[in-house]
Amino acid sequence: MKKLVSGLMFGACICAMATTVLADPPVAQFYAEAQKIAPTGKLGEVVKKEKIKTSVKGAQAWKIAYISSDYAGNKTIATGLVVAPVGPAPKEGRPIMGWAHGTTGTAQNCGPSQILDPVVPLNEYFLIGGNSWTDYGIPSVEEFIAQGYVIAATDYQGLGGGGRHQYSLANSNGKDALNSVRAASSMKETGAGKKAALYGWSQGGGAVLAVTSMPEYVAQKGTAADGIELVGVVGLAPFDNAAVVPNLPANEAEAQKVMDGFIAMFSKTVFDFGHMSMALWAMEPAFPNLKLTELFTDDGVKAMNEIYSNKCMHTAADTMSYNFGDNYKNLLRADRTNTLGWVTGIVKASNPPVKPIAPVVIYWGTGDVTNPPIMGKLYQEQMCNLGGSVDRVQLPGVQTHFTTPGVSGPFYRDWVKDRFAGKPATNNCAIAAQLPIK
Repeated sequence: MKKLVSGLMFGACICAMATTVLADPPVAQFYAEAQKIAPTGKLGEVVKKEKIKTSVKGAQAWKIAYISSDYAGNKTIATGLVVAPVGPAPKEGRPIMGWAHGTTGTAQNCGPSQILDPVVPLNEYFLIGGNSWTDYGIPSVEEFIAQGYVIAATDYQGLGGGGRHQYSLANSNGKDALNSVRAASSMKETGAGKKAALYGWSQGGGAVLAVTSMPEYVAQKGTAADGIELVGVVGLAPFDNAAVVPNLPANEAEAQKVMDGFIAMFSKTVFDFGHMSMALWAMEPAFPNLKLTELFTDDGVKAMNEIYSNKCMHTAADTMSYNFGDNYKNLLRADRTNTLGWVTGIVKASNPPVKPIAPVVIYWGTGDVTNPPIMGKLYQEQMCNLGGSVDRVQLPGVQTHFTTPGVSGPFYRDWVKDRFAGKPATNNCAIAAQLPIK
């Protein structure tokens, strides 16, 4: 009887959702106006800004909308935050920290800068002390301001500035992070210079790793702030889809196996399924040859379109759980097609197989079951083999995906300080293959 009721609920809910098409969720006036701006200027150009209050001692802050670009090179409008110390800046300008946040969702109201008081230390939904429906805030913001750094914190495109968010396309998200740094450097009010470091968690960890392997994009001329010098990159429990697929499948049969493994890895719970299906949903607009109906049922596509365009991560997962219960896998097609195209897209949108232009450090915990630590391990081995400087550090104790940002703070703050001071970075590339996964 339980199975029958569950199945009836599944069908009834799909029918109900199919009859109602919702518009994008409402956003504050700043973001509504930003969505109307054409991205025709320079990369990193600030096209809208608004000074906001912050309780961080000695800091001043702004919401900004700026020009970025996506995987295909199309210019976009991204939103975010810029935070700077109050008072005169040194002659050479202040160093910049570019923060790339973890998963918050794909709807227009999911950008962390849209929280009422966004410029605070990282506040996480899952942790005791979390006080919102989402993760928001900036890790180590108080310490970085006290040390004289400017901080640029992107929302990513599609999370307030219009367009469909290219969630987990590290290539796109990394460009948003870099262009937020260009935006901060271009603002005279910040006193920012050209030296910068990037740090990101989860989705953002993959983003900052990706842009480090995009030397032409970083060196591009004609931006709002040419000559940004990346001195270091910090990945906190980062993802790297390309690292687990070192060689593209040769045919559809091989691609089917890879896709089946990918789906199985991220479908153990409805929460994980939400991340995975949301990532695939976000790929469709970036790759014209991909159609969601190749992987998901028609009812599944209808549900995903309504959920992911209107709700942020945790509410989206709750909606999935409420409507589908243990039947969420029924949204997948049994006869999946064009898997070679999908696997190729997943790899191409991830971290490029190019030597990083700056030292990289990865912090990870043995209790992380959200982003498998094997991703960071394989990334390190690949980039070390290309001649990159990548250090991979296991955090003390049993750290989960969600405790990683807080526990790693003292470590990466010292690491970043040394990079800005010009000290050479050390790494454990020589023993990368022998380092543990868990």
